[in-house]
Amino acid sequence: MNTAPKKYRIGQIVPSSNVTMETEIPAIFRARETVLPECFTFHSSRMRMKKVTKEELEAMDAMSLKCALELSDAHVDVMGYACLVAIMSMGRGYHCVSEVNLHQETVANGFPTPIVTSAGALINGLNTLGAKKVAVVTPYMRPLTDLVVDYIEHQGFEVVDSIALEIPDNLEVAAQDPMNLLEIYKRLDLTGVDVLVASACVQMPSLEAIDLLEQATGLPVTSAAVCTTYEMMKKLGIEAKAPIGGTLLSGRF
Repeated sequence: MNTAPKKYRIGQIVPSSNVTMETEIPAIFRARETVLPECFTFHSSRMRMKKVTKEELEAMDAMSLKCALELSDAHVDVMGYACLVAIMSMGRGYHCVSEVNLHQETVANGFPTPIVTSAGALINGLNTLGAKKVAVVTPYMRPLTDLVVDYIEHQGFEVVDSIALEIPDNLEVAAQDPMNLLEIYKRLDLTGVDVLVASACVQMPSLEAIDLLEQATGLPVTSAAVCTTYEMMKKLGIEAKAPIGGTLLSGRF
């Protein structure tokens, strides 16, 4: 009788300058491996993007279908589109369109694959946590942050307050110290807030701070990366749980 743990291939469609999703998502899955039997490998395909502007994001999004095709060749078990703002800058509710388009690529390639977008995952994560009012930290310039806020509000949440750190260079975003969030969050008005989104950007590191922020605020705290990982686990049909990553990954949901 074969009792070897089941292995899953995690595919990610990643902006070429993103270095965070390939560290934070594997870190959560690796932490999960310490408490649950399943094992994971990680596979990426890249789409060009250096500056986080609406123009570059739109050009990059057009490359996502090619990336989905390439990852489909590797027969990954789930595929994540690892850029929240690229989806949100394409217009309200665009994650639904993107998920269908990417899935169709995998169907046409003969290996239908569940698709997660970090934008859709954040919305689903907030719903799962029962959020009605949220506060959001982003590294984006204010106009892009306003787009993200509008997108989240269009999905039925009230964004009570938001911080735009206004860092245009994507590698500089990745270089931020997640522990700075323990001071940054204090600039937010958390009155009546149900959930704090410590990073609405998958390039801005926040994983190390999430559990500490929950202790500091007494609120559920999440991020686009945590929500993406939660959604990937759900799509794989495995227990959505890890010893790091806050309330969403506590095993309650």
